[in-house]
Amino acid sequence: MKQGLIVFMNGTSSSGKTSISMELKNQKEIPFHHLSIDNFFGNYNDFIDKQFPNIEPTREVDHVGQILFDPINSVFHATIKLFSEMGLNVIIDTVIDNDKRFNDYLDALFDHPTLFVGVLCSKEELIRREQIRGDRQIGLANSQFDKVYSFNEYDLEVNTEELSPTECAERILCFIKSDQDYSVFKKLSKREASVS
Repeated sequence: MKQGLIVFMNGTSSSGKTSISMELKNQKEIPFHHLSIDNFFGNYNDFIDKQFPNIEPTREVDHVGQILFDPINSVFHATIKLFSEMGLNVIIDTVIDNDKRFNDYLDALFDHPTLFVGVLCSKEELIRREQIRGDRQIGLANSQFDKVYSFNEYDLEVNTEELSPTECAERILCFIKSDQDYSVFKKLSKREASVS
């Protein structure tokens, strides 16, 4: 059995990755499973809230993200690899906003079939979407923009200002069914790991 395809969508918060993922997941031609880093952190936060509802820290911790992110991200990577090894097609919904994160994904997924998709959107539209959503910190997408879109090579790009989520998903499906080569991710090199 061959490895499952990994559709790796790179775009800022509010760029439309999850909406496209849902369209891909709901279509009937090619089965997909959706894995989002938000779910991994959300489930962890739910676990802490339920298991320790009255927790009262006795001191402040400045580097909570550093303590938690790397291990949770490692589990996320391992789950993606496991699904692919089981022959399951996976959609990755995440944000590559620093070089270390990119290098970690490159290490984890280098030997797996990975379609690298750029999910593009302008800063102005991202700001508008954040304000409408109300569940994201205003300015988050803008703070991610330059690093996330520092990649200039994808197997496929979709612009969510020009295309609906359904149309973006159709473009991705057409690309997969065309048997075009998707090898950009394998050709990318590790980056100077300056975490920002």
